[in-house]
Parts: sequence; C-alpha cells; structure tokens
Amino acid sequence: MGDLDAVDIAILRELQQDARLQNKELAAIVGVAPSTALERVRSLRRRGVLTGFHATVNLAALGRPISALLSVRVRPHRQQIVAAFKAFVLDQPETVSLLHVAGPDDYLIQVAVPDTTHLQQLLITRLLSRPEVVSVNTMLVFEAIGQPVQGPIG
Repeated sequence: MGDLDAVDIAILRELQQDARLQNKELAAIVGVAPSTALERVRSLRRRGVLTGFHATVNLAALGRPISALLSVRVRPHRQQIVAAFKAFVLDQPETVSLLHVAGPDDYLIQVAVPDTTHLQQLLITRLLSRPEVVSVNTMLVFEAIGQPVQGPIG
C-alpha cells in the first residue's frame, strides 16, 4: 500500500467513518499523540492521499428514495461527444455518481429520484433523447449494503 503505515491506515479508516472527528479524539482512537495525529493528517493531505472531507446525505430525506443504476452505451467515442455527454450527466440533479467502465457499456450512472415515474421521464425525455446515447439498461437498487466513502483501506 505504498508508503502508508499502520497509523496512516488507521487514521484513514477512522476519518472515512467520521470526518468530523476532532484531532484529540482521532489520536486517542488510533493510539498516538494528538501532535502525531495532526502531522499525519497534514502529511496525508500533502501527499494527495486525503483529498477532502465529505458529508453523507440521506437522499430519501431529501425526497429521492429511489436509487437506480443506469448502464449507458455511447457512440461514437469522439472526445467532444463524450465530454458533452459527461457534462450533461453531471449537470442532472438526479445524478449521484458517474463512472466510466469497461465492458459492453461505457458509463454507469447512479441516480436518485422521487419515484419510478420520475426515473422513466429522466430516461425518456433527457437521456434517451440524446443522439450519442445508443442504449440504457436500468437496474433499481433495492438495498445499498455498505457504502464506503472511497473503498476499503488496508
């Protein structure tokens, strides 16, 4: 895992669970002095390992309880077309994440919507109306089972 040691990994795990931890609390949990914890966090930021601190939002509480994954095929693969497609998707208020993937499809879009009627309208009136979108496969998410902020560490 590069030049990360056990203390760095412990700090990253704790901050993924609660980015609001005070330095003193973080130090106590990982078993180092507060000054050590502070310097380690600063070092992780300087090295680009820790890139930000984020809030986890309950989308259902915002009126968007339905989550879906949209597997999208785009053609042609010209830079200008792909850039416009990505900008369009990221500009949609329903978009939670956008991933460029390998396989038969090109992109995986996670969306959160109020209901399936809204999802259908998003697909028909906005996504499928774009000329570069060749196909979309929709998967409704029944349950999100663990959602690490960036993935497992260590």
